[in-house]
Amino acid sequence: MKMAEATSLVDHNLFICPVCLDVLKDPVTIPCGHSFCMGCINDCWDQNDQMGIYSCPQCRETFTQRPVLRRNYMLAKVLEKLKTTELQSEVKTTDLQSEVKTELQSEVKNTDLQSAPPVLCSTGPGDVECDFCSEKKHKATKFCLMCLAFICETHLQPHREVSVLKKHKLIEASSHLREMISPQLMEIYSHFSQSFICFMCTMEDHKGHDAVAAATERAQKQCSAQTAVEDSEKIFTELICSIEKKRCEVRELIRAQEKAELSPAEGLLDQLDQEITDLKRRDTELEQLSHTEDHIHFLQSFQSLCVSSGSDDSSSISVHQHLSFDGVKKSLSNLKERIEEFCKKDFNNIRPHGAAVQILSSEPKTRRDFLKYFCQLTLDPNTVHRRLSLSERNRVVRWSGEIQPYSTHPDRFDHWAQVLSKERVCGRCYWEVEWTSGGGVSIAVSYKEISRKGNGYDCGFGLNPQSWSLECFSSLSFWHNNIQTEIPDPPSSRIGVYVDHSAGTLSFYRVSDTMSLLHTVHTTFTQPLYAGFWAASCSTIRLCDPK
Repeated sequence: MKMAEATSLVDHNLFICPVCLDVLKDPVTIPCGHSFCMGCINDCWDQNDQMGIYSCPQCRETFTQRPVLRRNYMLAKVLEKLKTTELQSEVKTTDLQSEVKTELQSEVKNTDLQSAPPVLCSTGPGDVECDFCSEKKHKATKFCLMCLAFICETHLQPHREVSVLKKHKLIEASSHLREMISPQLMEIYSHFSQSFICFMCTMEDHKGHDAVAAATERAQKQCSAQTAVEDSEKIFTELICSIEKKRCEVRELIRAQEKAELSPAEGLLDQLDQEITDLKRRDTELEQLSHTEDHIHFLQSFQSLCVSSGSDDSSSISVHQHLSFDGVKKSLSNLKERIEEFCKKDFNNIRPHGAAVQILSSEPKTRRDFLKYFCQLTLDPNTVHRRLSLSERNRVVRWSGEIQPYSTHPDRFDHWAQVLSKERVCGRCYWEVEWTSGGGVSIAVSYKEISRKGNGYDCGFGLNPQSWSLECFSSLSFWHNNIQTEIPDPPSSRIGVYVDHSAGTLSFYRVSDTMSLLHTVHTTFTQPLYAGFWAASCSTIRLCDPK
């Protein structure tokens, strides 16, 4: 095969740079296998130097270290050979193009003479306009997957009759297809317009604008957010360390004041102990003197023993009986109030500036939305009470009249007929429960630290700060920290439970296509949650599969 013929079989798109959309200049190939102009890929990666994340503009593969670029000599030689061959065959190509043009014009002319003019329709609501109509836009009936254009009946004739265009794939045009085309090509983010654009827009409406690959913009925003988090953590850590340092200083001041006040008191105690010892000695001597029969000796000794042994009078000893730290407590209370007021007043001003990705968190509405967050839960055999039996791979719990032969375990409930899930609930989670009641059931969530031993309120779901519970009897009620909230809705045999841990949301629903809300709680969860269940006599609780 001749070189000119071989060249004609080569797809020239293989030698187009995906960045500048021109023939490769000084080609380089990066680790993922895609090739670019050396200048183009360097420009892209220069913008990512601060983030330290480099990605391929074509396949979006990322590299934590900037790849070393080396000229692809084989690809460069192929391009030089192609360029030389194309120059040699330029004259022949021009003649061939002229012949093809003449042939196409002839075919179109003959077709126009032989066929009736196509029926043209003006566009109406929901119709798609033809991309080739220059003045009055007509309704497009087809979309060409090769030309990426919507075509009306007039401009569709060449695709049906010219041999070169007959190979193009045509599909029915629709407004839905028009809406899909643009987002699929939006791979570039424009800093100028703060929006996503396609490659073609960079050559026309957004020519010269500061634009980067969408993946690059995402990585930059994520990196910026991470930097902000790290900076804020550093600031809060320094603030906490400063407060901790002041706390230690205040504690040392209080201890020093305590020592200063106690030292004199300890001296006084020593002095009093000495006086007590002296008085006891004199008392003993007086007791002995009282029994002597020598009257002269009695009178002489008695006078010396009645004189005080010391010059200090005990009644003159002054002791501070009220060692008070009210001033310290008052100062610290004032400081606490000022810090809280500062946080309340100025915290809203602590917001990241500039462009940022806003993530809106909204609670699902339909059951289909809830099932997106469905989590498969199982019951933990180490926590189940001995009056409850587990079955169906630990997804069903029933009240049993007999004591079950469970092993002794520190996590097992020994009084309340309760059981916890084996899996913890974090992020957004949704599960459904079916129940049949003889004496009632409770559907709850709980911290793992809830007590397990004894009949106190610290063990029962909903009776303490560690758990939240929906009680299902002949009526419904919600319990938390031993506070009951009546729910006017009638009971439902199938209950859906939705938890958004980070948002602090707990909701119970009557399961249906529209999901009727029974009760919701907004709080702050400080620990991971676990699903919990309590069953009274003859009751059964089943964790449902999504259907």
